[in-house]
Amino acid sequence: MKAIGSYKALEVNETDAFLDVVVDKPKATGRNILVEVKAISVNPVDTKIRKRPHPDETLRILGWDAAGTVKEVGEDVTLFEVGDDVYYAGCITKPGSNAEYQLVDERIAALKPTSINFGESAALPLTTITAWEALFERLGISKKGNDAGKTILMIGGAGGVGSIAIQLAGQIANLKIITTASRKESADWCIARGADHVINHYDDIPEQLDMLGHAQVDYVLCLTNISGYWKTITDVIKPQGKICTIVDFFEDANFDLLKLKSASFSFEFMFTRSMHQTEDMAEINFLLSKAAAMIDSGELITTVNKIVSPINADNLRKVHTDIEEGQAIGKYVLEGWT
Repeated sequence: MKAIGSYKALEVNETDAFLDVVVDKPKATGRNILVEVKAISVNPVDTKIRKRPHPDETLRILGWDAAGTVKEVGEDVTLFEVGDDVYYAGCITKPGSNAEYQLVDERIAALKPTSINFGESAALPLTTITAWEALFERLGISKKGNDAGKTILMIGGAGGVGSIAIQLAGQIANLKIITTASRKESADWCIARGADHVINHYDDIPEQLDMLGHAQVDYVLCLTNISGYWKTITDVIKPQGKICTIVDFFEDANFDLLKLKSASFSFEFMFTRSMHQTEDMAEINFLLSKAAAMIDSGELITTVNKIVSPINADNLRKVHTDIEEGQAIGKYVLEGWT
């Protein structure tokens, strides 16, 4: 089968960072399903992992977002049948979706939305899982509307996670949503997905919040460099408020800033369940199924912004370049093999 991979950690412009290769097609066993990949999307995590060294410079196939059709099922599979169209985000410790066929544990996949195509579906899984877990599990926001009217600040709202988090926070939790964006097109993107207000993260955030009548907020979801915003976040969080980030700290943070407010902090890493084979892995199937139903009912819209075809090394390099330059709005998708 065709795949795109590399043998060592390389920068995006280096020749061997993206190679078209041919590898053996895997076989489904146990709780795995074998998916014929029809479309993939690229996330910032792809660009980060690409630059990390890996053992013995063996072939590494990246990619953690895909939509496709089930071609084989393992002997213990109960959730899917051959012919089902699915979408999923895979597992960071397994070979990725940048291949014609991929093995995926059934518990972290779901039937794809029926109202949108493979490309539009591939844009959703990783960011949807991340946003869902961040909002409803890490921040503890009620899915029953018990926190309706509370305020959330999303720093970096126009990216892939922000694009779906805005929708989930509005449609399910009915929160007052304030996002940050620095360009008109990214601000418009956030508003179109349900943000109540958009402020500029390069300007004084506390001052802008105060002008909106929300000097402090109940929740903060940081989707970009948290070290650069840590003091601001701790200033604007309400007493007993909750903070979550999906990014690493690149310098020491003063967590004492949270003490006087009894504010709480958590990380969100959507691969935790699959990576550690937690007992509740099937929650991924549940939340992706719920998201698919919301797409099909019109409550959510896909976050795809650009579709590139076909899936090959040259096109994957171009998408990685765009993401690394920080200009991407929404999700970038590749579809169709040649």
